[in-house]
Amino acid sequence: MTIPKSVLAELVLEVPQIRPQIYFKSSLTALSHAMEEQVLAGSDQPLVIATFQKERFYRQEAHRYRRIANLTSQVYVLAAPETEFKNSSEYHETVAFDPRDPLIMEWNLLILAQEYSSCLICNECDNSGLVDERDRFSGMEQARRFEGIWTFDRQVCVQSAALLLHRILKYRPELKEKVQAATEIYGINLDLRKRKKSAQSKSSSNGINKKASEVVGNNNFNNPFAQRLVTYLQASQYKLIKTYRSIAAQEKKQRLINVISSAMRRSLDPDEIIKVAVQELGEALLASRCLIYQCRPADTIATITHEYLGLSVKSLLNQVWPLKDNYLFQKVVQTQGRVYIEDTSLLPEYLVLETSVTPKSKQRNCLENLISQWEISSWLMIPLLYQGRLLGMVELHNCGSSPHKWSEEQIDLVEAIATQLSITLIQAETYTHLEELNQQLEALDRTRSNLIAITGHELRTPLSTIQVCLESLSQEPDMPEELRQVMLETALADADRMRHLVQDFLTLSHLESGRVQWNIEYLPLLECVDLALSSIRAHKLEQELPNITTQVSAELPLVLADGEWLVEVLSKLLDNACKFTQAEGRVIIRATSNSENMLKVTISDTGRGIEPNQLETVFDRFYQEEGALRRSVGGTGLGLAICRQIISRLGGKIWAESAGKDRGSEFHFTIPIVGNTQKE
Repeated sequence: MTIPKSVLAELVLEVPQIRPQIYFKSSLTALSHAMEEQVLAGSDQPLVIATFQKERFYRQEAHRYRRIANLTSQVYVLAAPETEFKNSSEYHETVAFDPRDPLIMEWNLLILAQEYSSCLICNECDNSGLVDERDRFSGMEQARRFEGIWTFDRQVCVQSAALLLHRILKYRPELKEKVQAATEIYGINLDLRKRKKSAQSKSSSNGINKKASEVVGNNNFNNPFAQRLVTYLQASQYKLIKTYRSIAAQEKKQRLINVISSAMRRSLDPDEIIKVAVQELGEALLASRCLIYQCRPADTIATITHEYLGLSVKSLLNQVWPLKDNYLFQKVVQTQGRVYIEDTSLLPEYLVLETSVTPKSKQRNCLENLISQWEISSWLMIPLLYQGRLLGMVELHNCGSSPHKWSEEQIDLVEAIATQLSITLIQAETYTHLEELNQQLEALDRTRSNLIAITGHELRTPLSTIQVCLESLSQEPDMPEELRQVMLETALADADRMRHLVQDFLTLSHLESGRVQWNIEYLPLLECVDLALSSIRAHKLEQELPNITTQVSAELPLVLADGEWLVEVLSKLLDNACKFTQAEGRVIIRATSNSENMLKVTISDTGRGIEPNQLETVFDRFYQEEGALRRSVGGTGLGLAICRQIISRLGGKIWAESAGKDRGSEFHFTIPIVGNTQKE
């Protein structure tokens, strides 16, 4: 039953000289009320037809139309039903039209009397960019735009009445007799062909072709005054709409900042904050792709871990994004400001970075490849800066064949978000540093507590032994030479044990506090193994060692490490292996390169072995397998803890394996090789 065309569209077809113009809702409200007041103030009995987009809009004006219905019987009100609105003749004729009818988007009011006539025939424009249905407020509602005509021309009013009455009969054919009476009273012709013929006849006889909106009929309005009033209302609305847009932009900007601030309050994790920001910013600016990543000026690449994607856009997630050869990135680093290319087809005009260390041809090739591969037609980059320090980058891409222009207000919004993000990232970084400092302080506190424990339990025994030996030597000058030698050797052994304990403790303390100066260089592993073996043999000249076998090829790639500390690790692991392995046992040193560009070193022995539940505990500070063992084999209980600290700082891992008690053990550690560094 619906009619596909709007009343305005049909009217323009019948009266081609009509030129619709734009009206705001507030203007239409004022004009409608003025037209209704003219009916209420007069004594005529005009034809009144009004259409409302929704039932609720009619409810706001129902009292006025009931008053009008007391003056004339020809009152017709059309609305799309929402609750109880239906076809009725109780006060006036109500017509419930189908919500799919174009009337749902129209604002029509017709008044046709014997002495005057006026009509408003309007169609609502697309207001999606102006009014958000989720948070529409009265000011923005009044700025809704309509396209149509407002005229007193009787010919146009009569033809509008015919079109509206035709709609009424479609929905309420039982009103045919009442509508027929209206056509006779007000001179309305419902036949389309006759209306066109009549219109052509009038046009030829008058010999004029004016805009219908400029023709003034016989009416009670002071037309110049009314026109000035409408012009004033329209001008006021233009000012209001600019204000509303400014308020909406400010509200959007503040909302995004609040979202990021809320994410910051929930967590100081940079990943979580960036995840929220990239989604909100991409949606707010309707970008094809939005990227936010952390970087530094000297970085050569960045891995994209957070992005917002529009429909049918290729994802950059987990892709490597070039920075060193990327002209736009280098331009941002140089200027510390935004770079915006509205149309990437004009790219050569932007390649003027004279101070870049990368040749311009390489920059151009890099950008052209990125634009082609990722279909970027417009490109905006804004840095995340804090006190001149680059922390990261915000990138917005428009993808497709046509470029996109981001307004200055939108770019200002991105810059405001970038400023907030920079502050957030600095706070997160500061928090991370504080966490690291707290961990270091906790480690130092544990070390201090352990030192106190060692002082009480480990140093007291050798000190007591040394004191007894020295007192005996002092008080018994006639002590036999053999006994004197035993006393001296005992005192010297315990003093050496104390020296090793203090030295290991200081070494571990320096490693945990980060006060070690590392000298990283390329080294052959076999050379470090030979140095460690020489050290072990030199310190154990009087001790029979197990059979030590080296299976380390000279063809292995160079390792990236501090030679002194790597030898320290090998020495301590070899010392442990020899200490817990009998002379008839064996110790094997092996090294292989794995698929992760790391060198794996293994020191295995056939000694006492380790219980499975102790394989991780052996790396704790001051660990000793058992009290009696400490006395039999010596040691400080810090050696493996020192090894773990060194290997961790060098970028590797260390772990132990053993089948159990008296079944030997294996200690493994990994160390980066030169190829791994070159790849990175």
